[in-house]
Amino acid sequence: MKKLALVIAAATFTLAGCDRESPDAGAPVPAAQSKAAYGADTTDAGTVARAQDQGQDGNGDQLDAEAAKAFLDNAQERLAKMSEEASHASWLASTYINVDSQYTEALAMERFTSMAVELAQEAAKFDDVELDAETRRMLTMLKQGLVFPAPNDPKLTAELAQIGSKMQGMYGAGKYCPDNKPGDEKPAASDDGENKCYTLTEMGQMMANSRDPKLLKELWVGWRKVSPPMKPLYERQVEIGNAGAKELGYDNLSVMWRSKYDMPADAFAADMDNQWNKVKPLYEALHCHVRARLNEHYGDDVAPATGKIPAHLLGNMWAQEWGNIYDVVKDDDMQAPYDLTQLVVDSGMSEKDMVKVGEKFFTSLGFKPLPETFWERSQFVQPRDRDVVCHASAWNLDGQDDIRIKMCINKTGEDLITVHHELGHNFYQRIYKNQPFLYKEGANDGFHEAVGDTIALSITPKYLKEIGLMDEIPGEDKDIGYLMQQALDKIAFLPFGLLVDKWRWQVFNGEVQPGDYNKAWWKLREEYQGVEAPVERSEANFDPGAKYHIPGNTPYARYFLARIQQFQFHRALCEAAGETGPLHRCSIFKNKAAGEKLRNMLAMGASKPWPDAMEALTGQRELDASAIADYFQPLMEYLQEQNKDRQCGW
Repeated sequence: MKKLALVIAAATFTLAGCDRESPDAGAPVPAAQSKAAYGADTTDAGTVARAQDQGQDGNGDQLDAEAAKAFLDNAQERLAKMSEEASHASWLASTYINVDSQYTEALAMERFTSMAVELAQEAAKFDDVELDAETRRMLTMLKQGLVFPAPNDPKLTAELAQIGSKMQGMYGAGKYCPDNKPGDEKPAASDDGENKCYTLTEMGQMMANSRDPKLLKELWVGWRKVSPPMKPLYERQVEIGNAGAKELGYDNLSVMWRSKYDMPADAFAADMDNQWNKVKPLYEALHCHVRARLNEHYGDDVAPATGKIPAHLLGNMWAQEWGNIYDVVKDDDMQAPYDLTQLVVDSGMSEKDMVKVGEKFFTSLGFKPLPETFWERSQFVQPRDRDVVCHASAWNLDGQDDIRIKMCINKTGEDLITVHHELGHNFYQRIYKNQPFLYKEGANDGFHEAVGDTIALSITPKYLKEIGLMDEIPGEDKDIGYLMQQALDKIAFLPFGLLVDKWRWQVFNGEVQPGDYNKAWWKLREEYQGVEAPVERSEANFDPGAKYHIPGNTPYARYFLARIQQFQFHRALCEAAGETGPLHRCSIFKNKAAGEKLRNMLAMGASKPWPDAMEALTGQRELDASAIADYFQPLMEYLQEQNKDRQCGW
């Protein structure tokens, strides 16, 4: 999975809007007043209480609607300028991992976090002031724009920034270095026969392609050696973040994180569960079929025919997507309509060419071409001379046109799809660039992820033929193979997309204590995914930290939401395009009507509650997982037939 834009470890406003005054802003707060009226509160609690009773802050300044708007103008101007600085520091830390870049990032994050905490606390002073809906919305967003808010304490702010930068550096520089003895089998042969350390990218490729269970288990265990040192750092980070959340008026980080979706925190969690229950039957049918095929391939000793699936056998380091084991899962007579990786390789395209292909999709819908700086400043391949964070992400460093992607592209079908996904972020970031700073985000964070994935759903044989990667569109008799490939990634992901933040919510609210971090992680993975660790795990391990989004402090509910929303968006855009055939065969490539509808929704940014944006594109105001059922209906019928004599469930 991918970052929304630039997610900062300690405090996250999506650092996309920089150094630009809101087009709707009024007069800025006079410089002589800005720090006095909106700086750190140094008065005693009694003075503050008496002042607020009189509609004033602790310094005696009036708290009214006019003051709130002036505060917001000033806050957005300051945040835009500071976020640009922090964005550049974080780009450097991600693309040149060393002690100096981490130090530079930590300093920038400390300043940004300190400002963000100060402004969030100032925004809270207007909680009881009668305001118009838009002013109230902006103030709420200002309070909720932090992922890990520090308390109003410079030492804790600095500590939080340092922890975040250190954990991300540990993850980005992580490698598995087998301690082989002479004659021992190595995970992969090196040219000179010497012991070799393996990057996550290299291990991911081996996990995808190898069917040697011994090797897969070694790689699975080996990568997870990177995360135990993160555990005390993460524990301390949660402690500081919870204290910061309380200062902003939330019980804990769990409540704060779940309050960002234009509905009460508990209602959001309930809606997540409700959507999961709608798609759970399809997942359970897929799990049953995959487990049976793995059992046939590996035998009972490696892959039992009942119960949970060993996590190292699913072709992915985290067992979150299973598309890499399609060759094991498919029927002997089931032919995939095409091998996208082979099409990419046969085309002779370079890594940069793959990005050019993705750009062409968006320009065919009426989006403006990417700026020249995108091609000059993006990272497309893994450098040979330094450590970088290879996790694919899309960035906007100045809130305008300095958009970039950061990837270590491989010439695979998966990475061609990822390119389309990341460019979805970039085109989204660019089209809402004229919104006020606080609105330079997706309607909710799931929207940002869903846009890229929606475009990826249009990478169909019809599209591939149009861009010259295929000569003929396969017949409908190949559709089950195609849908199986899609389900192994998109449906298999759903429970993982749900449980990552369920674990964090439980950690944040104290339901899970540090002594049970790993136990709780695997309880959720077994319950929701029906997978289990291939070796015994204990609290000496910190397996959550082996997934980027935990040390990277990227909220994960967005990816679950995106899996639901993308099919809802895809169905609506296909209808706008006049497509009448099966949903899984639709591509909106070159369709101006669909492109106009998409662009109009994206340009809204976060200026309206997400149901308004959803309605603008789909005509619906709620999440609707029925589009997934529509898309995968032929596959569900196939799976039900295959599983009729099997013992499903775990």
